[in-house]
Amino acid sequence: MKRLFYLVDSIDSVDEISDDLHKHGVTDWRFHIVSKDEAGLFRHHLHTASILDRTDLPRFVERGVLIGALAGVLVVGTLSLIIGLSFPMGAWIALFAFSVVAGGWLAGFGGIQSENYRIRRFHDDIEAGKYLVMVDVPKQDEEEMKRLMGARHPEAVLQGEGSSFNNPFAGLSLHRKARAH
Repeated sequence: MKRLFYLVDSIDSVDEISDDLHKHGVTDWRFHIVSKDEAGLFRHHLHTASILDRTDLPRFVERGVLIGALAGVLVVGTLSLIIGLSFPMGAWIALFAFSVVAGGWLAGFGGIQSENYRIRRFHDDIEAGKYLVMVDVPKQDEEEMKRLMGARHPEAVLQGEGSSFNNPFAGLSLHRKARAH
């Protein structure tokens, strides 16, 4: 799935876009609106972006689960080498599962406080009162959706596109650039 990002100035335009998307078979689950005016979206019966779309919670939890699994393998592997396999297998599995769950849970605290990495670049526009409309389309329908939005809603400016799936490692830099002194 491709996610298309459009910025719109007025809620009336967003309302018309919503109606057109529905007429063309796009369900509420495939488009989300981010706005500072949550009450206005509610009054217009528009599908607001969920907490999962507005925050980095899913991405951080995914990252935490992966790190917790790695830590679990290291801890269980090290302990089993040190004390042998004298513990019951269920204890080893429970220790590994605890590491995975703890990693996801702890990472979730950071994610719930962070703005979603895909919409962070639109933060100033949203704060200025604009509406971010995110439309998820199958790759084969992408050009048709762009034509529809361009022809029927020229006020909706395409700001970018990306995947509708999370990348738990987006934004991580494995190679840090040396700072100039």
